Amino acid sequence: MTRRSAPVPAAQDCFSDAFQRDLARWNRTRLEPQFPDEDWRGTLESDAQMLQLEGEFLEALRAQVQAEAASAPTAPDAFIAWFEGLIETGPGQGDPLFPWIAERATRDEIRWFFEQEAAGEAGFDDLVAYTQVKLPDQAKLELARNYWDEMGRGNAKGMHGPMLHKISDVLDVRPTIEGTVGESLALANAMTGMATSRRYAWHSVGALGVIELTAPGRSAAVAQGLRRVGLSGKERHYFDLHAVLDVKHSEAWNQEALLPLVREDPRRATAIAEGALMRLTCGKRCFDRYRKQLWGAHTPQLAVLN
Repeated sequence: MTRRSAPVPAAQDCFSDAFQRDLARWNRTRLEPQFPDEDWRGTLESDAQMLQLEGEFLEALRAQVQAEAASAPTAPDAFIAWFEGLIETGPGQGDPLFPWIAERATRDEIRWFFEQEAAGEAGFDDLVAYTQVKLPDQAKLELARNYWDEMGRGNAKGMHGPMLHKISDVLDVRPTIEGTVGESLALANAMTGMATSRRYAWHSVGALGVIELTAPGRSAAVAQGLRRVGLSGKERHYFDLHAVLDVKHSEAWNQEALLPLVREDPRRATAIAEGALMRLTCGKRCFDRYRKQLWGAHTPQLAVLN
């Protein structure tokens, strides 16, 4: 079967919905297991153009965070303290969207939110697998332990990806690229681009690490909202699990991956910081777009979640 490459988008705003949808279609196609393609030369030419456009997007995103990342310390212990502080100071942290999901959102509103998140999900297990290639041994071992947890420690019922799919089935979510806002696609495209390009390997380590750092509170809020609209413990298990497990994952990632990497080469601290801030910036843009879509001009009054 001949592989059909995604159409190469014309030069345009790399944060636009149209650009991100084209990039998402290309990522979906290029990462699928395939057979030899008779038109492989043409595919390589198309991929080369898309890789350049992906690079333009990643560099535009990186330019937004470079100044802040440059302020991150490069001494190992100080860097870890700075990195862990992102849970309070990073872009998008404490966003009011999540108390609203926990307390007020209807089932249909949660369904729309989840549809956006599911379509933009790049697959944490695959991102870790791509990122760990040729990393130094101690960091590689930590990413391997994380991957093994994502894979249910060898038990299909414990795999995290299918847990997420189960919620999609319960909520009758059928995510599509066409029905997903560009900000959500941009988040997935950024994570995929950093993980699959060795040029951004240290950035990917930072981006994945900051997911583990910041996800537990949001996961707990989403789990509360799912419980409130009637999902059982089994059905919402993915979010209940990540509200607890990611705390341990983050601690291990910081101590067993980030700390030795920065000790070995302090230059990595800046790249890791950039990757973390790139991921958080994409998340903040998602939350802003979601609130605009779900709330319109009305901002609900919310209690503060502990």
